[in-house]
Parts: sequence; C-alpha cells; structure tokens
Amino acid sequence: MEPFKQQFQVIWADLDPNAHMRHTAYNDYAAQVRVGLFDELSLPLAELVASGYGPVLFHEDTSFKKEVFMNERITVDCAALAFRKDLKIWKFRQQVWKQNGDLACVIIATGAFMSLKERKVVVPPQKIVDMLESIPKTEDFGWLV
Repeated sequence: MEPFKQQFQVIWADLDPNAHMRHTAYNDYAAQVRVGLFDELSLPLAELVASGYGPVLFHEDTSFKKEVFMNERITVDCAALAFRKDLKIWKFRQQVWKQNGDLACVIIATGAFMSLKERKVVVPPQKIVDMLESIPKTEDFGWLV
C-alpha cells in the first residue's frame, strides 16, 4: 500500500538565513501530515481529544538529504515503520520529496497515544487500534519489542 501523502508549497516563513528551508520546518510539515493521516482515516484530532486521547512524540530523528527552497512544492509522505504488538508504541517513517522527485529528508517519528485524563501513555482504545492497523506500512515494517 502506498504511503499517505500531502503536498505543500514552501513559504517565506519556512526559510532560514541560508535561503533554504529551515530544519524545524521539515518536522512541522511531518507533524501536519501525521494529523492529516489520522483525519483521512476518520479519526480527526478534535475527535481524539474529545475522546480523551492524544498523540505524543518520544523521538524524531531527522536526516537531511537535499536543500529545499522558497516556493518549491514538496510532497511529504507517512507510513508505519513499526508497532509494538499491543500498539501502545508506534514508529512512522516520513519522507520529504522535492518537486523534481529527489528525496530531501527522512524523518523517523516514535510516539504513542496518551490518556489526557491520566496523563500517561496507555494501550489505545479499539477505535485508535483500528486506525493504527489501517495505516499504510513500509516495505520493511517490523514489530517493536
């Protein structure tokens, strides 16, 4: 299954003094795509929060490959790289592609869902489990121990 994808145009606020996209902008777009993926899978962020759960990140590993410039169109994808068997922890691979097809960045995001009432990471309820299970998987998807 193909990764979930969204396209964006790089704006002035995304640039650094070197006139290319600033390092944190890559992660901002990746976060937007993760939220867009949840929405696409019929679990919008507002509904998650209303049900008492929210996504939380533990770690983001960002590897930069090519520069991205002002007004360039980028495509950001998202696919599941690994899950813990109980789906308490997830790991997504996201890639940022330049408009010419070159890979600009790879982001590995590790996170979970937390109970907003208990303020701790929990095994998610069935509705979230179903959503996670329907996320496109990477070709090298594996299970976390």
